[in-house]
Amino acid sequence: MVSKYHNLFEPVKIGSLELKNRFAMAPMGPLGLADREGGFNQRGIEYYTARARGGTGLIITGVTFVDNEVEEHGMPNCPCSTHNPVHFIRTAREMTERIHAYDAKVFIQLSGGFGRVTIPTNLGEYPPVAPSPIKHRWLEKICRELTVGEIKAIVRKFGDGAYNAKRAGFDGVQIHAVHEGYLIDQFAISFFNHRTDEYGGSLENRLRFAREIVEEIKKRCGEDFPVVLRYSPKSYIKDWRVGALPGEEFEEKGRDIPEGIEAAKLLAAYGYDALDVDVGSYDSWWWSHPPMYQKKGLYIPFAKLIKDAVKVPVICAGRMDNPDMASQAVSDGACDIASLGRPLLADSDYVNKLKAGRTSLIRPCLSCQEGCMGRIQEYSALNCAVNPEACREAVTFLTPALKSKKVLIAGGGVAGCEAARVLALRGHKPVIYEKHSRIGGNLLAGGAPDFKEDDLALVAWYEETLRELDVEIRCGTGISAEEIKSSGADAVIIATGSKPKIFDFGNAKRVLTAEEVLLDKEDTGDEVVIVGGGLVGCELALWLKERGRKVTIVEIMDKLLALNGPLCHANSEMLERLIPFKGINVLTDTKVIKTTECGALIETGGKTKEIPADSIVLAVGYNSEKTVYEQLKYDIGELHLIGDARKVSNIMYAIWDAYEVAKNI
Repeated sequence: MVSKYHNLFEPVKIGSLELKNRFAMAPMGPLGLADREGGFNQRGIEYYTARARGGTGLIITGVTFVDNEVEEHGMPNCPCSTHNPVHFIRTAREMTERIHAYDAKVFIQLSGGFGRVTIPTNLGEYPPVAPSPIKHRWLEKICRELTVGEIKAIVRKFGDGAYNAKRAGFDGVQIHAVHEGYLIDQFAISFFNHRTDEYGGSLENRLRFAREIVEEIKKRCGEDFPVVLRYSPKSYIKDWRVGALPGEEFEEKGRDIPEGIEAAKLLAAYGYDALDVDVGSYDSWWWSHPPMYQKKGLYIPFAKLIKDAVKVPVICAGRMDNPDMASQAVSDGACDIASLGRPLLADSDYVNKLKAGRTSLIRPCLSCQEGCMGRIQEYSALNCAVNPEACREAVTFLTPALKSKKVLIAGGGVAGCEAARVLALRGHKPVIYEKHSRIGGNLLAGGAPDFKEDDLALVAWYEETLRELDVEIRCGTGISAEEIKSSGADAVIIATGSKPKIFDFGNAKRVLTAEEVLLDKEDTGDEVVIVGGGLVGCELALWLKERGRKVTIVEIMDKLLALNGPLCHANSEMLERLIPFKGINVLTDTKVIKTTECGALIETGGKTKEIPADSIVLAVGYNSEKTVYEQLKYDIGELHLIGDARKVSNIMYAIWDAYEVAKNI
């Protein structure tokens, strides 16, 4: 073990329960991990067990409903510990027994419901509920107010659900949550709670729901059964469906810090054994589910405020994947436990690798949220962009090749690297030919902005991993179709990537590509026009603005990120709102006609006008580069085309497709 991380491997207690180290797996929506009866399916069992096997001291499962009557969810979106108790206990028991084999503990996260923030794909035809008749987060609907009888019924269901969980072998429960604006949090926040009965008005009344839940569970399961609360001391709500950005001055409409500290003290006094701290709400989703545009460890200052106010352990998540930062947070008394969510999606063995001093082999999370929150939001499925095995451990399990093959890979971008990794693990002998001096492909340019540092970390991870696997990489070596045909390879993978789309607009010398700028191959000058308001254009604009440039984005569509934007709303909404907040000019429904002596001639609203620019930077997409493939497709028996060379997409599909192909060669 690296000695400077020793404090992360010391035991810690939640109530009377001792954990072997200071790492928890943060709860994430277990979409796709339940069966139709509300139990855990085999995918869920394998997924959580893999993180215990990887060294994590405390596994906290994602949302498990206790009620499916007051707020109907439709089965099987998530587990439900009360829908079919016998079946739930049977399936969960298999999981908890396997987790305990690794000396890990496991808590189940029990949810009181989503209320006004129910994701439409999970809502179906059921009417949304809330503490009061308030606006739904996503839909143009007014929520139905819960009756006192319904609140009491949900409280009883918490007792039932926790009792079933204890029988199933869970070591404790986490309550979901006075956090992120879920149903119980909606009761706790006066902006959402307009009731005049015992569940509205004063802070104590608004927290009554949360108090009755912990009291009911303790009554049913015993005082020694740990009950943890996911808790947000600050909401970052400017208005309905409007969140605040980092550094923005605003009036908090949700829970502010003074009330957050007061509420934390009350919640600890009510009997909660630990508080799992974050900040944010669905109205400011980029706080609750931080993209790469948020700094790492963003919850640490808030965790410290709560830690100083209560006498129970504090858990802290929020981009905590930097072990130096996590260790410092524990040393400084900001938290007792570092919670890893997406980093454990990316690498189930994070904790064991850290303990063994093999940090360079920890696969980094990109905070892209394409495989996790984006897929939950759009497809009700939890996965990971950089780890194709996440939540599919059994079905993607790699088997040794029946016969070792020499596999030639043309291209050392992310698709080529992933293919080589998987092939080597299965016993094949891959060889990568990369025409540039370093593997990484488009990640090298994409990782240039400081907020995209993990893109470069992924490149470094592939370099180290392929070195460990003794994969031959020939950088600075392109390869022709004729050379491939004469190579003697048993199989060939073409992963030659993509090239930026180019337009000269009349003066090619003043027109640059985003790649050239990001790699510092060309100087933009002080005033820059970026053509294209997609993901690349917007991130490039932020980076140039940070470097002191005056930036204008010209987008032909009627809004930014209209095409191929981030799947997760937390990423897309934050990025879209950062652009004006940072003082970047945006011209939508506009196109560049040509370059001029002073800048660019644009057409907008049926009229043309000139705008000043030292350079015009193209961020208008990519074209697949498959020339070698076209020359080989009739001549090579086992030939595969993957990544951007097959279809321009994103990092996730490059990795996933490469994994799928290499797994079956």
